[in-house]
Amino acid sequence: MTAVPPRDSVDPSDAGTGDVAADQLSLGRRLRQPRTILSLVVPIVLLVLVFRIALNVNVSQLVAGVRAANPLLLLAAFLIFYAGFPLRGFRWVLLLRGAGFRVGTPDATRILFLSWLVNCLVPAKLGDVYRAYLLKINSTASLSRTFGTVFIERILDLFVIAVLGLAAGYWSFRSGLPPSIQVVFAIGAGVVVVLALLLLTLRNFGRRILVALPVPRRERLVELYDRFEEGVFGAVGLRALPGLVVVTVLIWGTEALRLYFVVRALALPDVDLGLSGVVFVALIGSLLTAVPLSPAGLGIVELGVVGVMTAAYHVPLTEATTIALVDRTISVFSIIVIGGIYYAVSPLRRGGAHLGEEIPSGA
Repeated sequence: MTAVPPRDSVDPSDAGTGDVAADQLSLGRRLRQPRTILSLVVPIVLLVLVFRIALNVNVSQLVAGVRAANPLLLLAAFLIFYAGFPLRGFRWVLLLRGAGFRVGTPDATRILFLSWLVNCLVPAKLGDVYRAYLLKINSTASLSRTFGTVFIERILDLFVIAVLGLAAGYWSFRSGLPPSIQVVFAIGAGVVVVLALLLLTLRNFGRRILVALPVPRRERLVELYDRFEEGVFGAVGLRALPGLVVVTVLIWGTEALRLYFVVRALALPDVDLGLSGVVFVALIGSLLTAVPLSPAGLGIVELGVVGVMTAAYHVPLTEATTIALVDRTISVFSIIVIGGIYYAVSPLRRGGAHLGEEIPSGA
């Protein structure tokens, strides 16, 4: 794959976007906005109402289940979850390298971790944009091209989640698919088809469509789109794709292992998901986090995961709720606590680091 030629530290296509991005992506400002507060409070209130009143979850039994959990196995779930961040950082390094920018895995991992904090606090997956912005203000990387690498990373995630989920579901329900799982399978297959069509459209018609649109400042938009497309398709080449797929599978393997150890730690007597069931449930939860209506899919993920466990695996409601809440405590609440501390001391949010370098043409 041909490397992207070096350019000046100020990318012409990104000129003027930094101040706008800084204003839009200020985490403190976002957290003070009423809509952000509502996006956090409303799902929590709805969850309490649904689980406690509508579904009548036994709270005392739930608390007893958490208290009886094996702390060593919960620690294993915690460590496995956080082991996924260096893997995610390394994958982003590979994508950035394909797009013509070199950065170290530790730096990429730190930026990515802060972006997860934003996704856990703010709706609309703003953390994905924040990640590209953080790299921009701490390096000479192009904002639009960097966002292209984040976009193709999300496409890779959705492809792998859908394929692994279909495989795990097929193995788990090989004796016969329940009607509710048939719907999930249809959605998974539809996701793969839609993503393939989206990439095909971007590759062959994206620029033509944008040129044909009667929009103001079209030339600037086309220039930004060109750099975005470089990030999307430059990041993934035929030689790099197998390695990216392997790393992505490992990443989502850590998500499944986290849930596996949570289930083992709780040791609930009426729960028998099996390894394929754990993989399937974990991937369903991961897929639901992509719904941008609330931070980290708050409310949507819990209801979806509990619904799959109760309807497809006949896990009692209280036990399923216990598993979902403990798992989300590790994957969301711990990010808010640890990420909040790191955000407070990190120089990255102020553009105080000097990261990476352009890859010279032909290197």
